[in-house]
Amino acid sequence: MPAATDIGRDVAHGTTRPRAPGILLGIGLGGFVDGIVLHQILQWHHMLTSEGSYPPTTVAGLETNTLWDGLFHAATWVAVVAGVWVLWRRTNEWRWAIGGRALVGWMLVGWGLFNLVEGIVDHQLLGIHHVREGTGHQTAWDLAFLAFGAALVVGGLALARSDERRRTARS
Repeated sequence: MPAATDIGRDVAHGTTRPRAPGILLGIGLGGFVDGIVLHQILQWHHMLTSEGSYPPTTVAGLETNTLWDGLFHAATWVAVVAGVWVLWRRTNEWRWAIGGRALVGWMLVGWGLFNLVEGIVDHQLLGIHHVREGTGHQTAWDLAFLAFGAALVVGGLALARSDERRRTARS
């Protein structure tokens, strides 16, 4: 029979073990949502549409933007692969200790962090593109994107912590 301290440590590992894979998966999957929905389906922007030299209204500009969108997708794919690999490595011995809520919570944190970093760096600091360009409400869309990212981080942390409280109550 395990000691009470062992159970407490195991419960803590159940919420911290999925932290890194969850964040990596969230970053990658959040990037896929951004690239597939905003870049490809809605065509609100591409990676370099606000940069000035590569307008999406010319064939050359669209080709360059498509290349950079592809490189962006490749990077998000690498984040997903890394997240799956880390998750697999950690669950090999800890499968019983990883809570689904904690993993999903950390994935939401990763997606939110992706939005915050991408929104601050690409939209604000570099200005290479914005969420919805040419609408007259560009700043509002960018701020909404940042607010959504912050909400994902807060919600994800709450979900991961609720899993920790649930596991602590069971043990």
